[in-house]
Amino acid sequence: MSTKAKNTLESMGQAVWYNRWTLQKFEKFLSGDILEIGCGIGNFTEILSNYGNIWAIDINKNYVKQLGKELGKKVKVGFGDIEKGEYFFKSKTFDTIVCINVLEHIKDDGKALQNIHNLLKKEGKIIFLVPIYNFLYGEIDRSIHHFRRYNPEQFKKKLKQVGFAIEKSRKLNFLGAFGWFIAGRILKNKQAEGSKVQLFNILAPFCLSIEDFIEPAIGTSVLIIAKKV
Repeated sequence: MSTKAKNTLESMGQAVWYNRWTLQKFEKFLSGDILEIGCGIGNFTEILSNYGNIWAIDINKNYVKQLGKELGKKVKVGFGDIEKGEYFFKSKTFDTIVCINVLEHIKDDGKALQNIHNLLKKEGKIIFLVPIYNFLYGEIDRSIHHFRRYNPEQFKKKLKQVGFAIEKSRKLNFLGAFGWFIAGRILKNKQAEGSKVQLFNILAPFCLSIEDFIEPAIGTSVLIIAKKV
C-alpha cells in the first residue's frame, strides 16, 4: 500500500465519532463468528470484538503483523486475499462478514463477491460499506487506489446476481460528500488530511445526527446489509 493510502487510513482512524456512529447503523446485525475483510490498521477491528468472535484479514502483511501484536488476545488476525480466495483460516465459514471500504480497492469485485458468498453460512449476513457516485471520484480516490465508486442501485443488482437478498440499504454522510468533492475534485488533494478529518469529527455530531432519522439524498457511501440465500 502506498504512503498516501496509509496516511489516509491513519487520518480516518482519527474520525472516532464517525466510525462509532457508522457501526451503530449495523451493530444489530453482528453476531456469532464474524469475519472482517480488509481490517487495515484496525480502525473498526477492536470495536467489532465486542459483538462476537472476530477473525480479521488483510492482504498487507505488515498491517496483519502489527494488528496481531495489538489485538492478538481479542481477535484472530491473519493474511487473507478475498479476490483470490486465499485465507489463513482455510475452510471456515461465518455467521456475519463485515466489509467496510474495501470492495472499491479490488479490481475483480465480482470474484470477491462470489468468494464472500462462499464464506458465509446459509442465511449469514454480509455488511457492506462502499463509496458511491462517480461525480465524487477525484484525486483522493485515485491516490488510494479506488478502482471505482458505486452506483447504489447497480451495486444492489450485482449483489442479487451473486445470490444475496438485500435486507437494508441507506446512503450515509451527506457532510462528507461535500468535503470529498471539494478536496478531491476542486482542490485536487491526494489524501484525506488529518487536520480536515479532525474538523469533520468536530462538525459531524451536529450535522450527521439528522441522518439517524432521515436518509440523505446524497452521501459519500451506501451501507448495505444482505443475506445469503
